[in-house]
Amino acid sequence: MASGSSPATLTAAAFLALLLSSAARAAEASSAAPAAALDQVCGRLGSYYVTPALCASALCADATAPCRAARDAPAVAALAARLAADNATAARDSIEAALLNSSSSSSSPPAGPAANNSSAAASASAAAAAAAAARSSCLQLYAGAVPALRLAARAVAAGRYRGAREVLQAAQYVASGCEGMAGDAAAAALPRENGGFGDMAFVAHAVVASMAAD
Repeated sequence: MASGSSPATLTAAAFLALLLSSAARAAEASSAAPAAALDQVCGRLGSYYVTPALCASALCADATAPCRAARDAPAVAALAARLAADNATAARDSIEAALLNSSSSSSSPPAGPAANNSSAAASASAAAAAAAAARSSCLQLYAGAVPALRLAARAVAAGRYRGAREVLQAAQYVASGCEGMAGDAAAAALPRENGGFGDMAFVAHAVVASMAAD
């Protein structure tokens, strides 16, 4: 009796192999599509001085807003605008908290060696007052920027880019404006969220501007 597989068995095996191969290709294409959208958008921002690495690092920094879930360029733009608004909100809240903490500290009586050294105490007091003034002025900038960025994010989500582009362009100067007002004390006076928002606004503006230019 001859051994080996029957033609029907071979046909079934070939069909199963073809089916599995097609399913694997479909799964690969499905997983690659979101990445391609992000990479495509980030790769065309050179004229805005945004590198693909900077773009991806900004858009993918928040684990709660998975950047790779964006399926196309409009979704990437909506993500960027929303993250800009979220980052501005976080910076505003951090600056407000720092301002409240500094107010509480200034109301407490001095303690330690500085309490016995009027010159050192006066210098520390002046530095604290300058930092508080910088935070207060910075907070005013964010108080105006946050609602404008929320509106811009909704506009981008609806596919309206031009007005949102202008808002994001202006928002780029909020973080640097705060640093300018703080001067040499910027590192101590401002929370890290201010710098984070500066980077995010820069990238978000480039992304939305590239959509408006299409």
